[in-house]
Amino acid sequence: MRSEQEYRSALRLIQIGINDCEIGRRLGIPRGTIRDWRVGMASGSGGRTKFWSGRRRATCCRCFGGWVDEEGYAYLLGAYLGDGCLSLMPRDVYRLRIVCDLKYPDIIDEIAGSIVVTRGNEQVGFISKKGCVEIYSDWKHWPCLFPQHGPGRKHNRHIELERWQDVIVAGHPEALVRGLIHSDGNRHVNEVIRKLRSGPRRYRYPRYMFTNASTDILGIFADALDLLEIHWTQTTARDISVARREDVAYMDTFIGPKH
Repeated sequence: MRSEQEYRSALRLIQIGINDCEIGRRLGIPRGTIRDWRVGMASGSGGRTKFWSGRRRATCCRCFGGWVDEEGYAYLLGAYLGDGCLSLMPRDVYRLRIVCDLKYPDIIDEIAGSIVVTRGNEQVGFISKKGCVEIYSDWKHWPCLFPQHGPGRKHNRHIELERWQDVIVAGHPEALVRGLIHSDGNRHVNEVIRKLRSGPRRYRYPRYMFTNASTDILGIFADALDLLEIHWTQTTARDISVARREDVAYMDTFIGPKH
């Protein structure tokens, strides 16, 4: 019997358009099983799958109760805190906007997929801009899911997670960290030159960096790293670094280089 986590992961990949063979390869699940889940989703069967169907009106889990994909939401929360915003549109509709570099198609797909599973339908759009793409979705209930929304830039106001968000993050800190790194972070090779008696010596090592102008968002990132027992260092007022070999290796298992 397959786990619910495998089921959720497969449905999320189905929603963003990945074919059955590729999903099976990524998750280590037989293609026939993926096909059966896809058929169940298309027919509206399979319990919670109906909540994700594009044929069903999205229902706000905060206003009306019900289930939400917590891992998908934690990732989307990280992407929103990093490079996202909410804009008020006509008729009290809010537009969630997340900007992503065109160099990273996999991240674009993952953000779109996280919107699908969080909102509960497939209403996601893309606006191409010079060197980047804006991923957007219009919905009246986005402020319910992102109560950090407010006037002005995020770094100019207080940002704090609500209790229900803390519970989700505590269960899925890796997803939050992944979303934050995908939006406002990177993995790169750092080079340090040390002057020794025998002459200068260069040291090169991989590290993760997260950069944000909001001290509150930096704190949210640091708290998630603490949950994962990952050592971090704040190198500047806007930067947090993860450089220990074992910590970088661990983060590589759920983040890795951007694609």
